[in-house]
Amino acid sequence: RIGSASSLSSAVINTRLQELVRLFKERTEKVKEKLIDPDVTSDDESPVASPAAAPVPAPGGELEGDKPLGDDHYCEMLCCTFKHRPWLARLKSYQFPSSIDPLTNLMYVLWLFFVVMAWNWNCWLIPVRWAFPYQTPANIHYWLLVDYLCDLIYLLDILIFQTRLQFVQGGDIITDKKAMKENYLRSQRFKMDVLCLLPLDFFYFKVGVNPLLRFPRCLKYMAFFEFNNRLEAILTKAYIYRVIRTTAYLLYSLHVNSCLYYWASAYEGLGSTTWVYDGEGNSYIRCYYWAVKTLITIGGLPDPKTLFEIVFQLLNYFTGVFAFSVMIGQMRDVVGAATAGQTYYRSCMDSTIKYMNFYKIPRTVQNRVKTWYEYTWHSQGMLDESELLVQLPDKMRLDIAIDVNYNIVSKVALFQGCDRQMIFDMLKRLRSVVYLPNDYVCKKGEIGREMYIIQAGQVQVLGGPDGKSVLVTLKAGSVFGEISLLAAGGGNRRTANVVAHGFANLFILEKKDLNEILVHYPESQKLLRKKAKKMLKSNNKPKDEKGGPADPLIIPPRADTPKLFKAALAATGRMGGKGALGRLRWRLKELKAMQD
Repeated sequence: RIGSASSLSSAVINTRLQELVRLFKERTEKVKEKLIDPDVTSDDESPVASPAAAPVPAPGGELEGDKPLGDDHYCEMLCCTFKHRPWLARLKSYQFPSSIDPLTNLMYVLWLFFVVMAWNWNCWLIPVRWAFPYQTPANIHYWLLVDYLCDLIYLLDILIFQTRLQFVQGGDIITDKKAMKENYLRSQRFKMDVLCLLPLDFFYFKVGVNPLLRFPRCLKYMAFFEFNNRLEAILTKAYIYRVIRTTAYLLYSLHVNSCLYYWASAYEGLGSTTWVYDGEGNSYIRCYYWAVKTLITIGGLPDPKTLFEIVFQLLNYFTGVFAFSVMIGQMRDVVGAATAGQTYYRSCMDSTIKYMNFYKIPRTVQNRVKTWYEYTWHSQGMLDESELLVQLPDKMRLDIAIDVNYNIVSKVALFQGCDRQMIFDMLKRLRSVVYLPNDYVCKKGEIGREMYIIQAGQVQVLGGPDGKSVLVTLKAGSVFGEISLLAAGGGNRRTANVVAHGFANLFILEKKDLNEILVHYPESQKLLRKKAKKMLKSNNKPKDEKGGPADPLIIPPRADTPKLFKAALAATGRMGGKGALGRLRWRLKELKAMQD
């Protein structure tokens, strides 16, 4: 036992000594590298934090960290325990926000949707209930129930939401409760909201339930236009909503005209003439059909007989021509705004084709130009991203660049460890370029003034005796051309041919832009300089170490000595080294020492 214990302790001591020797060697190499290259930053490891104290168990034997929090609720079902959210408690403890941002708060947009639904109920149903005999004593309580529910929505909008809307005054966002309330009370919106809630319903006791007494409820149109603006701001394809809204305008105008036609028919007497509604079939559908034929001026209607019918028909024709022309013009504007980008792309492509035809550019080049236009438009929806962002302030351009390009650039090994703000500044200088299949991105020997980062697609590095062998294929997130960008003193020539394998979208960073950025970040400049030196050293190593063909030498190596001559020299050495062979053997040793 004593022998085994001593051997074990000696093995432990030996292992520890080897560990110390390894640490001393690493430290010596770091100091040596620091003396050779002053730009190398210190690689000393940061002190390791002391281990935290172990948690003390509670008297019950359970660690304090293992106890469930007071906000966690569990529900037992059969043999299992499930965790569920206390939604009822959260609902009870929910506090309404003291101020609401009308531009970005989605809850406010949702509330405006309910207000607009109540407004549409009044705008669409009041004319129907006034003209058509759909409101009867048997169903009057249903109509009144929905009416007063809409009035409640109007009232809540005035008391709760409109008095909490933030506003801008002198460049500051005002969130004070008293100031927000006073701003709403002084606005035109408050006057219209109060006017639309006039209590004309008390006249029901005198004239009966007449839907026309609720006509002021239609004056809450400002909420409708505000909802349109907020909704278009959050939709990705707002032109679809604009088309739907314009179509609704046309349908509503036909709806009102059908109500007026039924009222005119009832005033003249149903079926009294050939022009009025005869009272057969579904009254609303038949009147709506007549309104469509009148407003769109299709024709084929019976001629009016009385003076009232003639005046009514003339007003219908005039209104129809005006309304229909307005709707067509508005629809044209909506569709034109939706396809403005496509129109710009088509005009640019047509101008380029006209230019190439004028100068008789070869057909193959023209086809490649057309392919570039089509792929660039379909892949990114625009021809030049810089034109879209030029109107934005610098801070917003940076935010967009971070969201679009930071995930790609941050994965580049060359920039790992650099200052984060330097990468942000570099993102604003990146330029996106699309290359077609078999396009040369760069050629061997040319002067390199930019670095490439692959955003999408693949590129191939070509080499070999014929220059057409694929050495490596680079994919999205890879970087190349950094040696030419960081090298100095004649090392900025391209070392290989790079060809786009398919359609490739690359980010380009020019050398002058990087130099302007690195002036403000000296630590990152030292780090990049160190990485550039390592890359140049690795690229200047002889290729025969990796099995590849070595570069031709100016002085060829000495040929091996023949075996027969070696045997003779060895025999001479055993005899004492006298004679001509001995002197020759001594001379060969001297040449070998000089060569070593």
